[in-house]
Amino acid sequence: MSATIGRWQGASLLATTLLGTGVFILPQLTAAAAGEQALIAWLLLTLAIIPVAIVFAALAGRYPHAGGPAYFVEQAFGATAGRTIGLIFLLVVPLGMPAALLMGYEFIHALHAFEGNSPLYIQLAAIVLLFALNWPGLQLSAKFQMALTLAMVAVVLFMLVMSGAMESQTQMTPSGLADFGGGGVMAALAIAFWSFLGLEAMTHLAAEFKSPREDMKLAMIGGTVLVGGLYLACTWLVLAYPNDESLAMVGILQSLLGGFGQWIICILGLASSLATVNVYCAGTSRLIASFSEQGVLPALLKQRNRHEVPALAMAILLSLSALVTAAVHWWHIDLESLVVWVNGVFVIIYMSAMIAAVRLLPRGYLTPVVLALGFCLLMAWSLAGDMMYGVVITIGVALALHLRGRSKTNIASI
Repeated sequence: MSATIGRWQGASLLATTLLGTGVFILPQLTAAAAGEQALIAWLLLTLAIIPVAIVFAALAGRYPHAGGPAYFVEQAFGATAGRTIGLIFLLVVPLGMPAALLMGYEFIHALHAFEGNSPLYIQLAAIVLLFALNWPGLQLSAKFQMALTLAMVAVVLFMLVMSGAMESQTQMTPSGLADFGGGGVMAALAIAFWSFLGLEAMTHLAAEFKSPREDMKLAMIGGTVLVGGLYLACTWLVLAYPNDESLAMVGILQSLLGGFGQWIICILGLASSLATVNVYCAGTSRLIASFSEQGVLPALLKQRNRHEVPALAMAILLSLSALVTAAVHWWHIDLESLVVWVNGVFVIIYMSAMIAAVRLLPRGYLTPVVLALGFCLLMAWSLAGDMMYGVVITIGVALALHLRGRSKTNIASI
């Protein structure tokens, strides 16, 4: 397989994965929850997530494999543990993709309110587009997402620069930020945390980096810091220039550019949501192919096209996502339920990878590993009962693999 991704393309892939639809939505939600203390929340979250990024980058650099966290756990604790993590990831991605597409559709809805089944058709068309983007391999999509990241950074910087020429309507004061209250910050953190779910997606693509050990660390840390900086900047803009638009960032840019502002925000928001799903599609299809090569899944799924892309695995993954998308539309499934179930599974995946890092990484990484583990435990505690979906499917998959292993052992002994 040819390695085509460099450190800057990798940072762009990660940045667009983490930004998703959130960069133009989450800042106003955190501001509503915590006021000026939302700035403190975003700063703390960015600092807290860096150890997780460092550990994932170190693991991926030393063990570049399409299995990502599942492969790390397997190297540390054996095949059953690793395959359990990989399979629960496979089970949750077809739920996460429709959720991301639904959030991306909100930007289309801001431009025009479609009725009937039209929203479903638009989301299914997006899935077809994802297949076309991934068919020639990640080099094309990495370049596209690098351009998208630069465009989003340019828009936010433009708004910051132009805001200096506007008369601020804010009531922000130094004393407001100094009046630190843990409740407000925790409320904002609970919302802001979802913006950083997706770090693990890059580890599935480590083998496609030109130099995994050197480039992964710079790509993941650089992408994380860039994302945190953009969220901080957008949150400051929302606080400094309040408006009555349903999407506050649209109102700010409209005040600078008129009607063009709405189009710019909505197009970038929609493209970014597609980019998020794109990286998960690429990483998960390679994980499916990896399990196929190991004999965990049918051998048919390891087939690759002339671009070395596991096309059949990708087609099945996107088909399942399309079915879930249709079910969500027809049965009016609550988006929030999908999101919290998905997040609970990802907390288990993150925590398992951090525990594996204790065995796999040199002692020099002990400090970031401990900090990352503490962060994962805090997130598990905050999710509380919503962790049950992840816990149940993890136990179920582990038991199924254990029983399958015993069955093979019994047959072999006959």
